[in-house]
Amino acid sequence: MTFDISKIHIPSNPGIYLMKDSDKKIIYIGKAKNLKNRVRSYFLKNQNYKTQKLMENISNIEFVLTDNESEAFLLESNMIKKYRPKFNIELKDQQRYTYLRISNEKYPRLLVARRTHDGKFLGGGKIFGPFMQGSSKLLTIGTLRKAFQIRICKQLPKKVCLEYHLGNCEGPCEFKDAQDKYLQHVSALEEVLKGKNQTQIFTKKLKEEMTQAAESQQFERAKDIRDTLIRLGSLQTKQKMEYVENSDEEYFGFRDKDQTVTVMNFRMINGVMRDSDKFFFDLVGDNNFSNFLFQYYSSHKIPKFIFVSELPENKILLESLLSEQAGFSVEIICPQRGKKMDIINLILKNISLIHSNNGDLGLIELKEILHLSAIPHIIECFDISNHGDDFAVGSMSRFVDGKPNKSGYRKFKIKTVSGRDDFAMISEIIKRRYLRLLEDNSQLPDLILIDGGKGQLNAALKSLQSLGLHLDCISLAKENEEIFVPNQKNSIVISKNRPSLKILQYARDETHRFGVTYNRTIRKNQIK
Repeated sequence: MTFDISKIHIPSNPGIYLMKDSDKKIIYIGKAKNLKNRVRSYFLKNQNYKTQKLMENISNIEFVLTDNESEAFLLESNMIKKYRPKFNIELKDQQRYTYLRISNEKYPRLLVARRTHDGKFLGGGKIFGPFMQGSSKLLTIGTLRKAFQIRICKQLPKKVCLEYHLGNCEGPCEFKDAQDKYLQHVSALEEVLKGKNQTQIFTKKLKEEMTQAAESQQFERAKDIRDTLIRLGSLQTKQKMEYVENSDEEYFGFRDKDQTVTVMNFRMINGVMRDSDKFFFDLVGDNNFSNFLFQYYSSHKIPKFIFVSELPENKILLESLLSEQAGFSVEIICPQRGKKMDIINLILKNISLIHSNNGDLGLIELKEILHLSAIPHIIECFDISNHGDDFAVGSMSRFVDGKPNKSGYRKFKIKTVSGRDDFAMISEIIKRRYLRLLEDNSQLPDLILIDGGKGQLNAALKSLQSLGLHLDCISLAKENEEIFVPNQKNSIVISKNRPSLKILQYARDETHRFGVTYNRTIRKNQIK
């Protein structure tokens, strides 16, 4: 059964789309300059066989917005490498992260961690990584094995092999003292694989042991430690190069809704967006953003700069812990302006899209720009249509999720006002409309829009207050498309190309059209 595209709202922005099956597994990732046009194209007739098979497996589609098509292109490439969806082309030579595995054998070995097509690791034991520059990291395995006296034999022999005689293994297969020390070597190796700072601590410890061995005239032991230090020095140089070349900065935005926090991040490498993830956790007990960050970086590579939408609790402590773990100074910053602030705003926009169940982006913008109490899924717009002193009517259009709901339109004959008093007329029809909704216990709108300026807005607010209602209410003045909000002296002007303004204009124009038609009908009937 083909997925019903009408169930979701598709933004028109550039970005990527993630198609999922009934098990919520990503089966296809694509990019688009205009997400709406591209995704809808999949549901046209006469698609090829493979596209039809993809359509049959789709159960849901998610979106990640980007600022431009170039960012969408790069993000798509990296998300495909990460999730490896079965309907995407998998390039055989594409760069991957390398993971290392310490096996769970009696005397563990150090191996390259192999993965299945769906990303699951093969074999038991502990996984470390990801490490950049996969081919060079394979060479490092030999250095690590020698440095920590880790065996390479697939099956434990009964007698020591050549590796023992070369000084690369202490021979746990044969010697009791080697068996006793082996797990200590493995533990030290794990500490080094966890991060650069652990390598420095271990190096310092080895230097002390080398000095003690030399002072006690154990020159062979001192020579072995020196060789180990040389190998570790080579490893540290590679780690430093990997940090400089591959770890740059990471961005996090977070918002809570119904006691559940949504966190979304963008990873930037050399100023380019490379990856994105989203996470959810409940606001229970000590759960907070600070705890989330610390847990996140217990299993992810730590960048030098972490940019956030809001500073976490215990910022200084968290910076200290992450710096100690990374081996370099880590800063957590809440940007206030510039490109970095733009990236944070983009993340927050994506989170709002998630919270609105992929609702209309223009409605999300309205909430953010006008500081509304909720996304205005239901908007009711009011206008007065005058024709001389004798012909005046009120009109109301109703918009649901940014689209006209014509069965919800209403028209009003003015009953209590004579002459041309727009303020009083607005006050009358607002009071009549919402008194009726209260009496019928009907659903109230998320936003009331008044066609007019500050005077019309104040008239509407007085009527709402008299009914004890505290609804979001604004006005839109047509001359300069200025938006007036309560308790704010200056008007708000939204850029003409923004979808948020277009929704308000559409509602205002529909209300005006509906009112003019009603006014014309009344005049014709009176003439007859």
